[in-house]
Amino acid sequence: MALALGGCGRHAPAPNPTGPVGTLTVTSEAFADGAPIPTDYTCTMRIPPLSWSGDLRGAASLAVVVDDPDAPNGDFVHWVVLDLPTSTSKLTGESSISAAHEGNSSEGQRGWASMCPPPGTGTHHYRFTVYALSTPTGLPDGTEPTRAIKVIDARTLAKGTVTGTLVAS
Repeated sequence: MALALGGCGRHAPAPNPTGPVGTLTVTSEAFADGAPIPTDYTCTMRIPPLSWSGDLRGAASLAVVVDDPDAPNGDFVHWVVLDLPTSTSKLTGESSISAAHEGNSSEGQRGWASMCPPPGTGTHHYRFTVYALSTPTGLPDGTEPTRAIKVIDARTLAKGTVTGTLVAS
């Protein structure tokens, strides 16, 4: 799998589903919601572990989007995972998504773009959002984040987010 080195430059809107949306509980062993992300996961290609739970009735697949709404040029998408099986309840990095597809990050490359905010840009809030989808997206690896997010929006039954912070030095 291709991995992209991070920077927060291009804009891609975060998913914003319309209509009734259920709730998933998303957590990370690496950080608490709203707390700083450990340096082991910053400016590196390491992805913090994620776990989730909630009512997945009616869901046919899952998606994960990691984004930074505080990026200098607007929302920066760090990772898009599409069509995870609904039996999945955690991710421990890219190796755990073998049954899914990865879209492109805002850098234009497939895979994870590291969380490394540009110096002097203040506090960044990295949102790790898991979506339960009514149908698989059917999108291939390398789908642009804007297209992937539009498809996720249209299929979202439930979602949950855990947010970690980083202060740009």
